Amino acid sequence: MSILKNSFVAISLLFIATGAIANDKATRDIAQEEKNKTLVVNFYNDFFNKHQISEAINSLTEDYKQHNPYVPDGREAVVTYFTAFFKEHPQSSARIVRSSVDGDLVWLHVHSKENEEDLGKAVLDIFRVKDGKIVEHWDVIQNVPANAVNSNTMF
Repeated sequence: MSILKNSFVAISLLFIATGAIANDKATRDIAQEEKNKTLVVNFYNDFFNKHQISEAINSLTEDYKQHNPYVPDGREAVVTYFTAFFKEHPQSSARIVRSSVDGDLVWLHVHSKENEEDLGKAVLDIFRVKDGKIVEHWDVIQNVPANAVNSNTMF
């Protein structure tokens, strides 16, 4: 009976220890995810709302990979592209409506507008973060229509 009881205690302690390690890992992952999300949200607001290109651009790696077919790869290419865009559209803004994170991926649901009169675009931006920098970006962009066939908004 003593052997059975000792085995039960040992197995119980093993399960408890394994659970504690798993919980500790989950806590670290959640903390890292929050850092990733904060990095992306701060970058997005500084870059697309405040138009602080030179300050925000350091959040991107030099070899930043872009999946939008109209924007070239690389940090310097992003600077060149958006410097011209912001010069042409100085009132442009990008309101983050929702955000989510899963590991190294951060999603933003955004209402992007060129000016106050613009109906804008619904944007889903996806960023991949590695070692505290944004390394990759995807987006899906849809115009906000003047009239919709339902009463739901895009946001």
